[in-house]
Amino acid sequence: MKAITKHYIDGAFVESHGQQVMESINPANQQVLGSVTLGDKEDARRAIAAAKRAFQTYSRTTKKDRSEILRRLYDKTSARIVDITDAMVTEYGGVSQFASLIVQTGVGAFREAEEALQDVKLERKWDNTTVLLEPVGVAGLITAWNANALFVCLKTASALAAGCTVVIKPSEMSSLQTQVLLDCVHQAGLPKGIFNVVNGLGDTVGAELVRNPDVNKISFTGSAAVGEQIMRDGAATMKRVTLELGGKSPNILLDDADFSKAIPMALGAAFLNSGQACAAGTRLLVPNSRFDEVKRTIVEAVRAFTVGDPADPKTAVGPMVSKKQYERVQSYIRKGIEEGAEVLIGGEGHPSGLELGNFVRPTVFVRVSNDMTIAQEEIFGPVLSVIGYDTVDEAISIANDSKYGLHAFVSGADLQRARRVARQILAGRVVINGMRDDPQAPWGGFKHSGIGREYGAFGIEAFLEPRAILE
Repeated sequence: MKAITKHYIDGAFVESHGQQVMESINPANQQVLGSVTLGDKEDARRAIAAAKRAFQTYSRTTKKDRSEILRRLYDKTSARIVDITDAMVTEYGGVSQFASLIVQTGVGAFREAEEALQDVKLERKWDNTTVLLEPVGVAGLITAWNANALFVCLKTASALAAGCTVVIKPSEMSSLQTQVLLDCVHQAGLPKGIFNVVNGLGDTVGAELVRNPDVNKISFTGSAAVGEQIMRDGAATMKRVTLELGGKSPNILLDDADFSKAIPMALGAAFLNSGQACAAGTRLLVPNSRFDEVKRTIVEAVRAFTVGDPADPKTAVGPMVSKKQYERVQSYIRKGIEEGAEVLIGGEGHPSGLELGNFVRPTVFVRVSNDMTIAQEEIFGPVLSVIGYDTVDEAISIANDSKYGLHAFVSGADLQRARRVARQILAGRVVINGMRDDPQAPWGGFKHSGIGREYGAFGIEAFLEPRAILE
C-alpha cells in the first residue's frame, strides 16, 4: 500500500499541515490500495503564496519560454502513460481501453496547448490602439474524479500557456493518479512555484481557493451544484471562472439512420466511462415509427457491453467509483421504475457474480417521457432513457428540454438534414454520425452545463485578460 503524505508546493514535495487521512479503495473489489493525507487551509495558503510569488516572473515569459515548458511536461508525462493508466484503472475503476484514451488525451493536452499558443495573438494593434492579452493571475484548478488526469493536464496546459501560475486541488479520490503526474512534473524541472498541488477536500482546500483574494481565476470541472457555489463564493473577490459542469446529452436518431450502426454507437455513448461521464449520451431519441426495431436492436447490441474487471481489455463497463455512487445510481433506477418507465435491459442490483464491487447492471429504460426524473437529472452511471418522437421538430424540442446543454449527438443518412438538426440543438458540442473528438475545438456547455470553454486557443484565452493602451 502507498501512503501519500506530501503536497507539491514551490517546486518541492512538502509534508502536509492537515492531518486527516483518507483511504484509497479499489472499487472493483473493495481492497484498500493506500491512503492520502488531506491538506487544510494552511496548505492551500502556502501553495497560493508560492504561486503568487512565481507569477511576478512567469507572467513576463515569452511564447518561446512557455512552449519549452509545455514540451518538457509532454515529454515527461508521455513516458509514464502506462503508469498513469494503470493507476486510473485500479483506483477509479475506469475500463482499460477508455482509461488509456483519457490519459493519452490528457498528456496530449501539453502538445496541443503548445500548438494553440502559436495562434493566440497576445498583442493586437489598430490605429493608435494596442490591446495586450495578459495572464489573469494565479489560477485555482479544481478537478473531478471521473477523469482526473485529463483535467489536471488540460487545465494546467492552458493556464501555463497563458502565463498563469497554478494551484491545483485534484480529486481526493484520485490521489494515486495525481502522484504519478506529480513525479513527472517534478522531473520536468519547472520554475519554482508555477505549479502547485494540494490534496484535500472541496469544502476546505477548494473553498480556500475560491475565497482567497490572491487567486484570480477558478477553473472547475464537477457538478452543477458545486459550480453554483463557486460562483456565489467567488463573487466576493470578483473571481474569473470557467465551469465545466453536468450534462444530460441527447442523441437523436433520425428516421433514415442506419440503426445497425447507430444503436451500438448510442450504447457506447451512453455507457461511456461506465456512464460516469458528463458527455454521456443518456437520452436516446428515436422515431416512434421504428420503436419496435429500436428495442430489438438494443437487446442484440447490448450483449457486446461486458461488465467486469476494468483491467480486462474486453470489459466495456466497470464499477462505479464508490459505494456512494453505486447507491446513487440504484436510487435512480428505482425512481425510473416508480415513475412508470419500462426496463428493457438491466434493472436494480449487481450483475451476477460481481456483488463484491460497485458494479451496476447496465440499464436501458424505454417508454420514457422527457419529464421523468431519469430523463432530466444526471445519473452518472450506465443508465439510458429511450424517448420516442413523431417529428424532427419534436425531437429537437425534446433534446433542448433540459437544464443542461453540454454535448449532443445526431445520426442520419442525409448529412445536410443532420447538420440542420445539429445547428438547432443547444449544446456546446454536437457530433454527427459517430463519436469523435477534436482537441482544438472548444469544450463547454450552455445553460447549467457551465460557463466558458476549454481546449485549444479557446482554453488558453480563458486565462487571459485584455488591456487596452490608447495613444
